[in-house]
Amino acid sequence: MDALPVLPAASPKKKPAPYFHGLILFAFCLGFGLLLAITDAITLDDIAARAMEDKQNSLSQVLPDDIHDNNPVTDTLTTRNKEGKELTVYRASKGGQITGVAYEIFGTGYAGEIRLMMGIAADGRLLGVRVLAHKETPGLGDKIEVKKTDWIERFTGLSLGKPPLERWRVKKDGGDFDQFAGATITPRGVLAAIRSGLEFFAENKQTLTEAH
Repeated sequence: MDALPVLPAASPKKKPAPYFHGLILFAFCLGFGLLLAITDAITLDDIAARAMEDKQNSLSQVLPDDIHDNNPVTDTLTTRNKEGKELTVYRASKGGQITGVAYEIFGTGYAGEIRLMMGIAADGRLLGVRVLAHKETPGLGDKIEVKKTDWIERFTGLSLGKPPLERWRVKKDGGDFDQFAGATITPRGVLAAIRSGLEFFAENKQTLTEAH
């Protein structure tokens, strides 16, 4: 009987060098990072443009177009509010004279902080107040939004002395302003924020309305 051929022993497979997997992971992370950077670069201008549009829209509701010939979004003053928080003041001017200013004010509602934008004429009259963000209960506290009711529009034309300071409260607290059925905390917080914002303007009027 013929002898069976002897096959050469299979050579053991070489294991990848320890750093091989590390190089693959590094290449993957580098490629993903570059992709994110390119995407950010492409969308950055669009995001900035949308942010500018949102800011202009908010300001246009509290600083009427007919009181300024500048762009309040870019004509700003940085200061601090009564609580020490940094505050950006947007200034409207016409013919080089400050005609109004707008800045954010903050109230405490049932579900947390309420952010609002308030516009004030140089003579201290409220030009408008609009809600920027809140977490109040839908159907109750969200009535502070202008798209829900006209409650927030009732402040236009009022001032720190109209009504008197002690009347800047909801009727339940002895003031002049309506509260919402089942949601007194929300309008109470908004009124406190507006009153505080008016006081801030009165205390800093000269600085806020000083011409360039």
